[in-house]
Amino acid sequence: MTETVLLIGGGGREHAVARALADDAELYACASNRNPGIARLAAETAEIPEESADEIVDYAERVGADLAVIGPESALAAGVADALDDAGIYAFGPHAEQARIETDKQFQREFMTSASVPGCPGFETFDDADAAADYVAAVDHDVAVKPAGLTGGKGVRVTGDQVTAAEAVDYVRQSDYDEWVVEERLVGEEFTIQAFVANGALRATPAVQDHKRAYEGDEGPNTGGMGSYSDTTRTLPFMTEKDYDRAVEILRAVVDAMPDYEGVLYGQFMLTADGPKVVEFNARFGDPEATNTLPTLETPLLDVLTAARDGDSLPELSFAPTATVCKYAVPEGYPTDPDGGSRITVDEESAGGATLFYASVDERDNGIYTTTSRSLAVVGTGETIAAAEAEASNALAAAGDGLRYRSDVGTAALVQRRIDHVTELRGE
Repeated sequence: MTETVLLIGGGGREHAVARALADDAELYACASNRNPGIARLAAETAEIPEESADEIVDYAERVGADLAVIGPESALAAGVADALDDAGIYAFGPHAEQARIETDKQFQREFMTSASVPGCPGFETFDDADAAADYVAAVDHDVAVKPAGLTGGKGVRVTGDQVTAAEAVDYVRQSDYDEWVVEERLVGEEFTIQAFVANGALRATPAVQDHKRAYEGDEGPNTGGMGSYSDTTRTLPFMTEKDYDRAVEILRAVVDAMPDYEGVLYGQFMLTADGPKVVEFNARFGDPEATNTLPTLETPLLDVLTAARDGDSLPELSFAPTATVCKYAVPEGYPTDPDGGSRITVDEESAGGATLFYASVDERDNGIYTTTSRSLAVVGTGETIAAAEAEASNALAAAGDGLRYRSDVGTAALVQRRIDHVTELRGE
């Protein structure tokens, strides 16, 4: 019997999920925007805000969904998984209380401390912006300053790296946030491991490195992610197998302390001189990391979802021994002053062997329009990171005019910088 799956969300991450499911399930989708890539793969799409739990439940019941996959964190925070489960429709995504491991950074750090989850940096929490600002002004070391709630990956300010201490103080005082977490600054190389979690089991995927900074050479403000790469094995060139295993052990500790968690658990780690430390956890697939991971997943994604729903053991995961490089094309001015609402022309045939994922765009009767976030991603694959990067670079002609991208993501020079940095940290 064919499973009917409802996909919630309309970004690049969800396009990657749709592509992984489309051949094995009858797919329906709903989101606040119309993603042209998802629309081609789905039997039907509906324009429903991702946070509108009641409308999503009504739509799921109308299309006869056997299960649902929740993409964005905003839907998790709004309790969409709770509402679907209450209606008798299995949702692959944590309930709102469990999703606080992403949506509430104060909860995240306090949970790690109380549950003895390893890799937690030193931190302080504040319920008042002035108190947080006073603390930042008084400390004599670099810190990471984070609003406690969701910020779309753009809310963190790190002193000694992105901003001065005085700029961080001004940022806190002038913001609209009340609750803050101020942490020790972690120095090293960031990487991500995503894991499927259900029925107490955890199945980890290969490591990915995202590039948050807006401009070439890791300059400029943080973004939702300008691109990412993975290698032919589960590790990255600057990591060891031991580093990977220690990070997975941290994820395992989270699941042990939160045994009812179901969905994707995303660990963003900093590989420091003392091993992996936790930058943050997310309660869903990363974007762009899903575009690296899902195209190389050889185990049918539907098999993972149905095992989770049916209470079975999750299947062991198999991945193609293929390197990937994702590069995001974004509107001019992104992320500080993005040019949203512009019509773009995407020449998909020029992408060649690369895979194109539409993200925060809106398809209308007369064309495809940008929003104020990232527009589309191209993912190259190859027997090496260099080969995958070349394929992704060649495909960027598909992005058309009015969009920009970081050409250095996945290049040999940038990867070597990562290797050299970790070598220096470890004194090797």
